[in-house]
Amino acid sequence: MKTLKEQTDAKIAAGRKAKPDFMKGVDEVIEKAKAFQQGADAVKLGDKALDFELPNPLGQLISLSNLLKTGPVVLTFYRGSWCPYCNLQLRALQAKLGDIQKLGATLVAISPEVPDDSMTDNDINTMEFTVLSDQDAKVASQYGVAWEVPEFLLDHMRVDRQLDLKTINNGNANVLPIPATFIIGTDGVVKWNYVNVDYRTRSEPDAIIEALKNLS
Repeated sequence: MKTLKEQTDAKIAAGRKAKPDFMKGVDEVIEKAKAFQQGADAVKLGDKALDFELPNPLGQLISLSNLLKTGPVVLTFYRGSWCPYCNLQLRALQAKLGDIQKLGATLVAISPEVPDDSMTDNDINTMEFTVLSDQDAKVASQYGVAWEVPEFLLDHMRVDRQLDLKTINNGNANVLPIPATFIIGTDGVVKWNYVNVDYRTRSEPDAIIEALKNLS
């Protein structure tokens, strides 16, 4: 089976072939974001993770503190079910979910999408881990991974992808999380993290599993 990086690299290569000008623009935007150190404020190793309470697709409120009572939490922020790179990442995590759970951890995925009936039908919400809605990106902001999307990318989403983020995210039309993953120990402290403003690059599930093994 291909690694997640091999899959995302293939996705990027296909994008460059189909829309070279757009992908060049994405490269430029991401380089500018890196130059401004987007993501530099993300919570660091050894930081206390801020507690939160967010709804799942059924409207039930789930808190980090309650999840930590049963073991460490793998917390990943993703842009939404409309993002092909997010889908690749979460499918890769689903494939390794058994290994994550054997190590006593709970996998939680957070996006700004509205927790309504439409969410229960998409691929991500049929997966076997906890999915939560952070509509106003407040929790993403608390974790230092909220990113105001450049107009160049917003225009692509509106025109080329026919995406209405304002509706999808219940009013939040331009703030998305930087794809980021944190492992939080039962003491509430961040033990491992991966943050990258390039939304096309994600943490490998095997690296997460190795970090969980190191916790024990």
